[in-house]
Amino acid sequence: MESQRQFQPVFSLELFPPKNEVGMEKLRASVSQLQGLHPRYFSVTYGAGGSTRDPTFATVDWLLAQGIDTVPHLSCIGATRREILGILGRYRDQGIKRLVALRGDLPSGAGIGGHGELRYANELVTFIRKHFGDWFHIEVAAYPEFHPQARNAEADLLNFKRKVDAGACGAITQYFYAPEAYFSFVASCEALGLKLPIVPGIMPITNFSQLARFSDTCGAEIPRWIRKRLEGFGDDTAAIRRFGIEVVTSLCRRLLEAGAPGLHFYTMNQAEPTLQIWRNLGLPTT
Repeated sequence: MESQRQFQPVFSLELFPPKNEVGMEKLRASVSQLQGLHPRYFSVTYGAGGSTRDPTFATVDWLLAQGIDTVPHLSCIGATRREILGILGRYRDQGIKRLVALRGDLPSGAGIGGHGELRYANELVTFIRKHFGDWFHIEVAAYPEFHPQARNAEADLLNFKRKVDAGACGAITQYFYAPEAYFSFVASCEALGLKLPIVPGIMPITNFSQLARFSDTCGAEIPRWIRKRLEGFGDDTAAIRRFGIEVVTSLCRRLLEAGAPGLHFYTMNQAEPTLQIWRNLGLPTT
């Protein structure tokens, strides 16, 4: 972890594009509160196969209009090279300098073939570099507890290395609650000679049933002791949130003390949980 200390810390917040105007109003209200933290940037997710393309554009456009440093996500599954080129050109023309490049989720029950002209994130990174050189600072995904579709841990690490070799500048991890998983992943990357900031992704705990569904899908482990405590609270949402804030604050503090190069909060378009954790940690607000 000492090598991660060399990177300038980045504290960032992630949003998802709302489906309707009611959701957009909630997002605007949350962003208004979260802006007071002065994060390095807000990122905006992009649905698999471009399923949220227009809402993503609308959210990015609104953030830019507020003068907010905005980082769009872009996935390649289900898209042609021409479509991707058009999106990248749009972002370049808007002055956007940073992207999160992802493969994207496969359609349910489908294999990798036939779902777009670029199949993997490393191919997307290569494509961006070919057409736009060093214009974009490219972040990619990392999986401390390993991608659920990876054959094994070694294959997953080599997949990550391909993204770095293709031109990634940094990485943001899937969320996790066991810091040892992150430390081990970083050590394994360093053993492969990978020298880039790997920023932990942080998921505040606010709703246990929702978190359990997310975790089962993406392969993020909820440690048994945390799961049992959350189950014990039943429908007491206030107790779940208090415990969640405590657990995630402790996780973040340990990561930062060990030299993690920042934190990336999955806000789920809610302001208060991230605000509480941020303040508990005494993170910078300028």
